[in-house]
Amino acid sequence: MNQRIYDTQTQALGDFAPLVPGEVSLYVCGPTVQSAPHAGHLRSALVYDQFRSWFEATGLRVTLVRNVTDIDDKTLAGATPDEPWWALAYRVEREFNAAYSALGIRPPTYEPRATGSIPEMQELISLLIERGHAYAAVDESGDVWFDTGSWPSYGELTHQRPEDMAEGEAPSRGKRSAADFALWKGQKPGEPDSAAWSSPWGSGRPGWHIECSAMSTKYLGPTFDIHGGGRDLRFPHHENELAQSRAAGLEFARTWVHNGLVSVAGQKMSKSIGNTVSAVDLLTAARPIVVRYFLGSAHYRSTIEIGENSLDEAAASFSRIEAFLERAERAGLLASVVEEAPPSLANLPEAFIAAMNDDFAVPQAIAALHEAITAGNQAFDTGASDAAARAAREVTAMLDILGINPRAEQWSGGADATGETALAALVDALLTERTQARGAKDFARADQIRDTLAAAGVQIEDSPNGSFWTLEKA
Repeated sequence: MNQRIYDTQTQALGDFAPLVPGEVSLYVCGPTVQSAPHAGHLRSALVYDQFRSWFEATGLRVTLVRNVTDIDDKTLAGATPDEPWWALAYRVEREFNAAYSALGIRPPTYEPRATGSIPEMQELISLLIERGHAYAAVDESGDVWFDTGSWPSYGELTHQRPEDMAEGEAPSRGKRSAADFALWKGQKPGEPDSAAWSSPWGSGRPGWHIECSAMSTKYLGPTFDIHGGGRDLRFPHHENELAQSRAAGLEFARTWVHNGLVSVAGQKMSKSIGNTVSAVDLLTAARPIVVRYFLGSAHYRSTIEIGENSLDEAAASFSRIEAFLERAERAGLLASVVEEAPPSLANLPEAFIAAMNDDFAVPQAIAALHEAITAGNQAFDTGASDAAARAAREVTAMLDILGINPRAEQWSGGADATGETALAALVDALLTERTQARGAKDFARADQIRDTLAAAGVQIEDSPNGSFWTLEKA
């Protein structure tokens, strides 16, 4: 069965054929590192980790690029005299990497920071101006705008009319139309010189959208297989990426993929309504392997709901997997399995293969996993050793591909040792931010961090020698 993927642009399932036989090029929009990671960030990164694992299991070589947006308006706004914008971005980037590591999400092949590709962005902007699709503001602000009216295909990704897509932003600083978007932002009064680069249009920094166009083509070339990201990025970010890239003469992404969002109590998770579930919340509420099982169990295009009992239910379901593995281990069936090569299709049930080939249908793949466990337990009960051994091989192979094999190196160092180390890094980073907030007399932010940690079961003790933390005992 051929791999099928739902393309956001065509709004249809289609057979996937890599641009280069035997290889897959995948670009994913990563985090804007201006505040701590939350459940939505983890869910998105996990989705593409699953993609990568499945592609590799089918024998494809994957180049996965996930960027870091390390400069933007909110990063500059969050800076303090004691923590410049670049230090804030680096600290938060480390929090993200710690959270990814806790869930067994492998680092991408390349993880470029936006600030490391400024020359490529300027080159792309110059090309757009030369082609008549961008213009420099005439008010000496230093801004450069993409002229959406010059590109007839604008709106092709989200199937909207240009007149319906304006972001509600009135023309300003030399902007001709509300629908036009920034390619280069001239330095504003009060912005630090460290956040500005010289350019043909004046000192400034890149707009958000141009960053990903430049970085994706820098690392993957003018045409690549898949562009992924959260559903909330379809407009304006990905729509604008596609327009400016095609206007510059790049074919750009051949397939667009968007993962679903996270909701809490039926509402989309959002900072504005205060229902954000942080990475720390999740990693203290359950074992990291259980969190991965939960976040990775829904279809990638669906919204995943975090309810009051979600992690408890996931833990109960995962305990059934662990019970079967313990039974297989007592029967001496797992030692030879662990010594085998990485998972191959030969050890996978047809139902699992069909599910993953059908737009990465993980819920059906997990159903195949539990069916194999049921069959294996029945084989143990009846003394059918060959069937039990086959079930053990199948279960182990499926768990390896999904990244939730508790006997794998990632999870085998005691009680999720890697996850505990990553949790410690996340909490320590928040305590550092709290100390800086207190030093800056931003007591509201300091109290907010304390309350966030307390809600996640992390107790803080302040002393003359610093702040220390412990986890509440269940």
